This record gives sequence, structure tokens and C-alpha cells, in this order.
Amino acid sequence: MKTVFVTVGTTSFDELIENVTTPEVAQALKSRGYERLVLQVGRGSLLPDPDSCPHVRLEAFRFKDSIAEDIQQADLIISHAGAGSCLEALGAGKPLLVVVNDKLMDNHQLELARQLHMDSHLLYCTCSTLKETLRTMDLSVLRPFLPGQPKNFANFLDKALGVQ
Repeated sequence: MKTVFVTVGTTSFDELIENVTTPEVAQALKSRGYERLVLQVGRGSLLPDPDSCPHVRLEAFRFKDSIAEDIQQADLIISHAGAGSCLEALGAGKPLLVVVNDKLMDNHQLELARQLHMDSHLLYCTCSTLKETLRTMDLSVLRPFLPGQPKNFANFLDKALGVQ
């Protein structure tokens, strides 16, 4: 069963959880062959009911000791733009769509997502463009992010965040 895993890490990103469970987004996922939607909702106020999302089978949880199994089982990962979540998804070699929280002040997440996108490692959007991005995305353009190069990742983060 083709699965989408959505993660907000340890934060709260209710707008993403709300958007990804709308009938329109669920239909966009279904039209691409995804049948199962697994949500890690973190500290958010929303914990959607399994019956609340039409078109796909929905599962939701707040936290687990490890989300590695959820990542491995996913055919697509939709994530907030936290560096840890991005790195975990990319390290697993999974297609990644990052949803930037444009409500955050001093948004370093946007720079990180933009740089990883420019390097063809992920696609990114905001909550307001999520539905259209899912409809039009081409995952075949993504290139693997090679793991095991912490110095390269540190340099990349410095560049993305404007530290260098």
C-alpha cells in the first residue's frame, strides 16, 4: 500500500496537519496512487481521527521513540523544514516534500529548504501551495543526498544559513 508519512518533528505545525487532511489534498494524494497517510503530529493541538480523512487510510500519533520504521515504510515523506527531520528523511533515501512554515519569524527553515531544493534533493512548498505541489510534483528530478559526510553537511548548513 503506497504510504505518505508526514512529520512535524518535536514541534507543533497544526496548519500542515490541517492542510494535509483536507478532502482536496487527500484526493491529490489518492490520484497519485497513495492509499495510506501516517501523521506524526508532535505537540500540535490536532490529532485527527482515523475516519476524518476521505480517500485515504489515516493513522496519527504524537510521538514515538523512533520514527525510523515509518520513514522506511513511506513512499513519500512530507515534513516540516527542521534540519533533523530533513536529514533523517534524506538519509533514508526517500522522496521528500518539505512544507515551510511561513508563519515563523527569522525563517532559517526556508533557506535550508531552498538550498536542498536547488541541489535537487527535495521539493518544497508552503501550506497554501501544498495541494498544487502534490498535483504537479515530479519526484524523478530528485537526486540522492549521500549520507556519511558530516563535514559536507556542516558546510552546507553554514552556506544555507548564511554563516559562511
